[in-house]
Amino acid sequence: MEQGLKEYLEEMVERYNRPEFISEDPISVPHRFRKKQDIEISGFFAAILAWGQRKTIIKKSLELMERMDNSPHEFLLGHSSADLKPFLTFKHRTFNDVDTLYFIDFLSRFYREHDSLEAAFTRGWTAEQDIMERLLINFHSYFFDAPHAPSRTRKHIATPARKAACKRINMFLRWMVRTDDCGVDFGLWKVLSPSQLVCPCDLHVDRVGRMLGLIQRKQTDWLTAMELTRQLRMYDPMDPVKYDFALFGLGVVEKLGSGPVR
Repeated sequence: MEQGLKEYLEEMVERYNRPEFISEDPISVPHRFRKKQDIEISGFFAAILAWGQRKTIIKKSLELMERMDNSPHEFLLGHSSADLKPFLTFKHRTFNDVDTLYFIDFLSRFYREHDSLEAAFTRGWTAEQDIMERLLINFHSYFFDAPHAPSRTRKHIATPARKAACKRINMFLRWMVRTDDCGVDFGLWKVLSPSQLVCPCDLHVDRVGRMLGLIQRKQTDWLTAMELTRQLRMYDPMDPVKYDFALFGLGVVEKLGSGPVR
């Protein structure tokens, strides 16, 4: 382990893991809510829609919440067929009305039986460190277990079974699971441990990780995300994904990377 690199990353974490980070990041969407289920639902949609420019991601996520009367949990449990009409015109890049309606359908069915979305992500959970691959594969299967699940919508939930880096899902899990006194991540979920999380490996994190020698693998896929995470565990085995703040901040704010966000 290079002590100098660890100290540098810790400094960057301290710089970006603070409330000032929130307003320009998609995590600002769930921060508008107080009810646990509303935070989960708005955060899940914000993470799934998180590709493109951050301002657009936030705008489209808030637009979706407005169509749920800014009470997504209540909407999911009590909407009528007529209430779904406004979603027929919702679109963000390749995420369209078909995808939106199936997401609403799944979440409505799920929350009628469960109190927290955590239960969907912890099917088959054990305390072993490298459990996330299995959990994300299980989640993908569970999310699309309905016979009416549109085949086109499957691309919007990444899975390690297709070797995807699963950057958006891993980002959402960081929001829900990580806990500290900095006020950015929520720490709502208690089954998963922060030590089990996998670092969201987006364009900027990938580029900065390579510049710092944390990634050697040529392509960017699930194995790359795991390689990066295992390197970060050397610096903090209990909370390796806190360094997402450092790598992302270095890539976007410090301009060590370029291109579309998340």
